[in-house]
Amino acid sequence: MTLMVLAGSFATAGPIEGMLERIDKGASKKFITELRKSDTDFFELDQRGSKVVVRGNTYINIACGINWYLKYHAGIHLSWNGMTAKLPAVLPPVTKKERRETDLSLRYDFNYCTFSYSMAFWDWARWEKEIDWMALHGVNLPLAAVGEECVWRNMLLKLGYTSEEINRFIAGPAFLAWWEMNNLEGWGGPNPDSWYVQQEVLQKKILKRMKEYGIEPIFPGYSGMVPSNAKEKLGLNVTDPEIWNGYLRPAFLQPTDARYQEIAALYYQEREALFGKANYYSMDPFHESKAGDETDFNGAGQAVLKAMKKANPHAVWVIQGWTENPRQAMIQNIPTGDLLILDLFSECRPMWGIPSIWKREKGYEQHEWLFCLLQNFGGNVGLHGRMDQLLNNFYLTKNNPLAARLKGIGFSMEGSENNPVMFELMSELPWRPEKFTKETWIKEYLTARYGQYDENIAEAWDILIHGIYNCPAGNNQQGPHESIFCGRPSMDNFQASSWSKMQNYYDPHSTAEAARCMAKAADRFRGNNNYEYDLVDITRQAVADRGRMVYNYTIADFKNFDRRAFDRHSRQFLDLLLMQDELLGSRSEFRVGRWTSEARQLGNTPEEKDLYEWNARVQITTWGNRTCADRGLRDYAHKEWNGLLKDFYYQRWSTWWNLLQKELEDMSHEQPIHPGLASTMDELSAKRKQPVTVDWYAIEEPWTVDHTPYSAAPEGDCIDLSRKALHLIETTRP
Repeated sequence: MTLMVLAGSFATAGPIEGMLERIDKGASKKFITELRKSDTDFFELDQRGSKVVVRGNTYINIACGINWYLKYHAGIHLSWNGMTAKLPAVLPPVTKKERRETDLSLRYDFNYCTFSYSMAFWDWARWEKEIDWMALHGVNLPLAAVGEECVWRNMLLKLGYTSEEINRFIAGPAFLAWWEMNNLEGWGGPNPDSWYVQQEVLQKKILKRMKEYGIEPIFPGYSGMVPSNAKEKLGLNVTDPEIWNGYLRPAFLQPTDARYQEIAALYYQEREALFGKANYYSMDPFHESKAGDETDFNGAGQAVLKAMKKANPHAVWVIQGWTENPRQAMIQNIPTGDLLILDLFSECRPMWGIPSIWKREKGYEQHEWLFCLLQNFGGNVGLHGRMDQLLNNFYLTKNNPLAARLKGIGFSMEGSENNPVMFELMSELPWRPEKFTKETWIKEYLTARYGQYDENIAEAWDILIHGIYNCPAGNNQQGPHESIFCGRPSMDNFQASSWSKMQNYYDPHSTAEAARCMAKAADRFRGNNNYEYDLVDITRQAVADRGRMVYNYTIADFKNFDRRAFDRHSRQFLDLLLMQDELLGSRSEFRVGRWTSEARQLGNTPEEKDLYEWNARVQITTWGNRTCADRGLRDYAHKEWNGLLKDFYYQRWSTWWNLLQKELEDMSHEQPIHPGLASTMDELSAKRKQPVTVDWYAIEEPWTVDHTPYSAAPEGDCIDLSRKALHLIETTRP
């Protein structure tokens, strides 16, 4: 790679060469990059001899330009399922210079939940790929929460807490996000000392690479969280701790308290000592909290801002626009430029001023904000998107006075590594000033995604973008249509988790039709990584949708007392579930072994490995203890993954169908009752109406503490297995 230094430009040793070499060895020699000064964010594609020229005013914008070139000139799409590619010996030339500009200069990434649902056990090798993904997709303002627990540990030691007391406060690796968001204490711990050491080292590597790219990290700031025993331990005037889904929440030191500034200053001091200063700090006071009427919200906002500005006078406070937050009284007296609001669910429930259930009549008034794509809750596996809503809502910002202070976009997903099509679409919006249609865009995307256009694939995606990827306005469900396989069995299963707010919005037959169209192109695209990933994912969705239909047949059979049909359909349901397990085993992305292996690899001793694996297993199943599992967050982070389907979900469903089968058999063996014995008839009728009850947690909990190893390596031919799954779907009709 050649870095040209031109008049009016600036240059330093950049990270682009390293990024290109990680994509494909020798790739950097095929590009010329030029870093030019500009008040407007831009990238430009050009040609000089046999080399492609990419210009931009920042390294991130140059990386954006490289990604645009690879997609739309070379037919190479880099995404989470594949961050490497074999570039041609001579790159396709840029026949006409292309320039793209944007005034949306801030591009955010992550949600606190992402750090637990997706990234809890990432090492530096995985983080290095993610930072490259961020650069290629224009991200220059990510949340940087790795190592937050290290800051708190050092601060609490200074305040007189012992290591044992600190470990009862800080959560385990898979639950740090909800500790950071003031939702719980200690669950998943205690963490060994080595955990803090390695997370500190990891964060420093992450920050170093971000600095090389010119990425501005957003550090967690201090907004009043203290351990629930801070009143007794430190004599602080704190709120009474609340209960969140069965967990004791940390206490809250009111920012107006006399000692707030002292505690906050200590926090920022310890953070700076470990990781330096930042120009952005993320703080969400009263997140998902009742915060009673006695709370001085204005005073709280001023105190949070004061503590942050004392640590860095130039810093900006970043806050989530989520449910009732930020409280208007808390931010009304904060000056323009000191606050940046993340409109967290802009594609569905925008708060900034257009119609939605969370609409704010005056928007965010004087404050700057970002239009964000939430897309995924809990890291759940499932095809999902709101293409029309996303496009409509985004382009409404172009002429709405309430969007005058829009500064950029953001990825605010709870879980990543899913639905690459939606994240690709979102990443391009800042660079496309004129509104376009999903139909126009998808044609270009398919050629980029698979390297060449194919009519069968185009037909498959036409079905998808008009169905499952086009969740309509008015449907407020949280993330993907959930798989029936992942829900606790009952007589009325619909959603898997208790919080999804699912509603039917697409024809469930359509995903099988799309999968069949995709499969027609299999011989042509065998070995194409993106094609094979998408074929498995779309077929997986078709199997899940068929499973939901067969579930309903089976329940109807039970209610109709049709033992023969019940036996047939319950077997079909379990066959589909096991087929799903086998199909997903062909891709490492869909194997529970990748998740558990990542967890165990971070441990230095057998005890540490077991603790981290337990964290990994609990989070994706019961989420918590019995109270939490039975009343709160069970299956919130459910995953349609190989291994988990066979060894966890299958056990629940086979238990359920066997119990119902026994009910049918018991009823058929009851002795005839003389019609005159009315009281006995009433007793029998009441007996038949009694619901089947199961102690599900007793069935689930053993898997969470088991250490039977799972492999991350794929098994089987994904194309052959997709065809096998499609054949099974055809044989499970009523």
